[in-house]
Amino acid sequence: MALSAERRDGIEVNMINEIVKLVSPKNIETFFKDEQYEDSMVIVRPTYLSICAADQRYYQGRRKKEVLDKKLPLGLIHEAVGEVVYDKKGEYQKGEKVVLIPNTPVEKDDIIHENYLRSSKFRSSSADGFMQNVVYMDRDRIIPIRNIEENVGSLLELCSVSISGIESFLRKSHKRRNTIGVWGCGTVGYITTLLLKSYFPDSKIIVLGTRMEKLSYFSFADEVKLITDIEPNFQVDHAFECVGGNKSADAVNQIIDHINPEGTIALLGVSEDPIGINTRMVLEKGLVLVGSSRSGYEDFEKAVELAQDKQIQGYLSNIISEEIEINQLNDINEAFERDLNNDFKTVMKWNF
Repeated sequence: MALSAERRDGIEVNMINEIVKLVSPKNIETFFKDEQYEDSMVIVRPTYLSICAADQRYYQGRRKKEVLDKKLPLGLIHEAVGEVVYDKKGEYQKGEKVVLIPNTPVEKDDIIHENYLRSSKFRSSSADGFMQNVVYMDRDRIIPIRNIEENVGSLLELCSVSISGIESFLRKSHKRRNTIGVWGCGTVGYITTLLLKSYFPDSKIIVLGTRMEKLSYFSFADEVKLITDIEPNFQVDHAFECVGGNKSADAVNQIIDHINPEGTIALLGVSEDPIGINTRMVLEKGLVLVGSSRSGYEDFEKAVELAQDKQIQGYLSNIISEEIEINQLNDINEAFERDLNNDFKTVMKWNF
């Protein structure tokens, strides 16, 4: 739909925006919203969006009914890049490529990071995501991306989440990092391993997963193993759990069995239901469990900086399983359905 705009006294720009929302599982509709521009905002048109497992859980109706009843209708997608449409201050040029930060804090805290403040809003969860004609972004919620392909740029949000987890690990783990294990051969495990090699080039990074055809993508890892082939005496100094879902308990407990005393377990996998873990051995080994979720501005800055490396960009492009052009509502439905059969990431070129 064409974007209509009205500029008032050269200060405010009012627009009728088009937002695609999930109204019930697998049922999406178009909504229209009157937007009011403020100088603190930059108007951005999304160009490439990446489907996340969290979006799929909403779309497929795999969240609890009370959660869906509370949050729907909701605009999905929190992984996106776009181009600037309008910035009254002129800090951003029209057409400039930027990555969009979904976390939206309303306060600052000297101790708690922005992605853990309970008052923060998060797009595609507690606020509408990026499936919109344009998005009114606070200017501290976008970062320019130069020399980064836009489809790869749509993976920067996930990179920032891994970076947030690694930075937490850095603050809370001891310095013996000879061997680090990464459990999980999906997208989170892939990106986390890639970034761990950048952070700790002298550490041995070992990936443990369930499918050798997916583990074959991890050419930058020092070693890969099937979880069924782990030797009894196999040990790591620290570990990252990137499995999530109903298998996360198995992963965490296997880590507990094979981690050295006083090691740190960074938990990045998301499970819908509570999981049972062997707390007795957590106590006996003096382990540290560090939870990590979402990310903030500083994590995105680091992600953009690291992604300037052409080799890292190349590795990231390898996990774009499919790129689908979105011209109408049915294309969105098709993208979500096809994503279920893709090993890694489904990226949408947003022409809607």
